[in-house]
Amino acid sequence: MSILSQAAKPVDRPVIVTICGDSGLGKTTLAASFPKPIVIRAEDGLQGVPAALRPDALPVIHKEEQLWEQIMALLQEQHDYKTLVIDSVTALERLFIQHVIESDPKKPRTINQALGGYGAGLQAVAGIHQRVRKACGLLNERKGMHIVFVAHADTETVELPDQDPYTRYSLRLGKKSVAPYVVDSDVVGFLKLETYTTGDGDRKKAISDGTRILVTYATAANVSKNRFGITEALIVKQGENPLAPFIPMLNLNPTSTPKKEAK
Repeated sequence: MSILSQAAKPVDRPVIVTICGDSGLGKTTLAASFPKPIVIRAEDGLQGVPAALRPDALPVIHKEEQLWEQIMALLQEQHDYKTLVIDSVTALERLFIQHVIESDPKKPRTINQALGGYGAGLQAVAGIHQRVRKACGLLNERKGMHIVFVAHADTETVELPDQDPYTRYSLRLGKKSVAPYVVDSDVVGFLKLETYTTGDGDRKKAISDGTRILVTYATAANVSKNRFGITEALIVKQGENPLAPFIPMLNLNPTSTPKKEAK
């Protein structure tokens, strides 16, 4: 068979999404709005999700090997879950660091000393994150599951050769661990409060009415992106998925009109 004879238009598949933001903004609640989710928990963050919206969850993991047991169960066993939520990859980082340190026969005290130092320990942690992304990719491909990675936010300084350094929000992970959840995701959304400033001079005050917005387009202020043509921030309401109008595979209220950030 000719290689070119196999050419065809790719079909839609379930999405892979990363949701990043500060604590307490509703990242897990937003993740729970995806179709029939099940949560792998590296931290116990479901108490903040209203009981009526709370999804099924596997036991909280405390060691790296428990993560693989739960992922393999989802791959090998029959189930009708449509979305895997991992809450959070930031907490997974702590487990992976612990695993790398404990696996080193020299018993280093810190990850910077692990595996001989010189960044080898952090590189090993990043490698485990790559394995997580690959395993979730198999769930996406073979089981037809949406994947949602939840991450806490942190700030980083960006230094580019053609402009002055600036600060932006990114995932609270080691620098080498970020790529699997950003480069290889269909959507990277930054969840934040819609905030306004009042006052003059140096005495300005930030205020908010509590409205959450999800930024999924490229901006210098935070790490975010999407592959669905979304160009404005989306208002996030409890129990609703703001991405559904843009992503047919979500099949959630497809006739609704997306609400955009107020100017």
